[in-house]
Amino acid sequence: MLSLNSVTKRYGAFTALDRLSVTIPDDAYVSLLGASGSGKTSLLRVIAGFEEPDSGTVSYDGKHLNGVAPHRRGIGFVFQNFALFPHLSVENNIAFGLRYREQEPVVDPADVRQRVADIVRLVGLEGLEARKVTAISGGQRQRVALARTLVTEPRMVLLDEPLGALDANLRERMCDELRAIRERLKVTFLHVTGSETEALLMGDTVAVLSAGSVAQIAPASSLFSAPLNADVARHLNAYNVLSGKAEGGHFHADGARFPLPDHPVPQDGAPVDVALRFDRISVVAADAAEPLDAVIPARFVASEFNGSSVLSFFRMDDGTLLQVVAHLSGPPPRSFESGALYKLAFDPRDVISFTERAA
Repeated sequence: MLSLNSVTKRYGAFTALDRLSVTIPDDAYVSLLGASGSGKTSLLRVIAGFEEPDSGTVSYDGKHLNGVAPHRRGIGFVFQNFALFPHLSVENNIAFGLRYREQEPVVDPADVRQRVADIVRLVGLEGLEARKVTAISGGQRQRVALARTLVTEPRMVLLDEPLGALDANLRERMCDELRAIRERLKVTFLHVTGSETEALLMGDTVAVLSAGSVAQIAPASSLFSAPLNADVARHLNAYNVLSGKAEGGHFHADGARFPLPDHPVPQDGAPVDVALRFDRISVVAADAAEPLDAVIPARFVASEFNGSSVLSFFRMDDGTLLQVVAHLSGPPPRSFESGALYKLAFDPRDVISFTERAA
């Protein structure tokens, strides 16, 4: 089990990690989701030992890793750009760490060949052993980078945006392969990504990194359905987030007033943020006469076709942009008139309220 306790890392005046504390369990696939500049890569480098924290501790199974060299931590690192040796073959790239590691290098050529052959089968690179890594595809190079790390039998593998250099079809296939490989090896994977879709798909557990701290860590389904605060909701890119104040059990902001959930009920005048999922909103005509539980008046801006869904954008009078998703598995989505006023209707029970705002 990897534990970080109040870890801070600064680069001059910039604080990349701010008293960050988190525990990563054994035999788990954990996604670390964060926007650019949130501290994702800094966190990986501190765990791997490429950087030392300015304060706080990093430990594995109760043993402090502060000051321990990277190659003595038992933690593997798969770089975003793969960092392969272009002049070596697939086989020799994979074998490099076995032959030249400081502790217990494998010197028996037959042993090296067997270990490499085993890991080549595991990652699906059979028949490519003799090729230069410059002569194989991006997905195959990704497998070589993973195999080079796994062949040394690390306790944990850190993956720094491992799918970022791959095209969309290959990313989807590699997602399945990475999960299958981890399941067979029972090694912890910590997978860093800026994509909320990738994080939720890959991780049994998802940690959201914001402003150098872990804002929430939870099972993927729990985190998606119950974000802890407005900042987490924004990272998931599935929620409209509005800021306002409480008035008589209602949320109130410029251009919006609707009932708040029963629990908790903030005091009148208290600042409150609310989150409402894109797919929990229906669009009705501005002059609709039927009674509606909660509505936000907004003008239609534009729609985007995303293959399995249509994403529509509406703007409130105060300029706030709201998003509505219509899944194509349901009724055909409506067409809207540009600039026309509509009512965005929803069940107030679908609103998530946050009375404590993120710093």
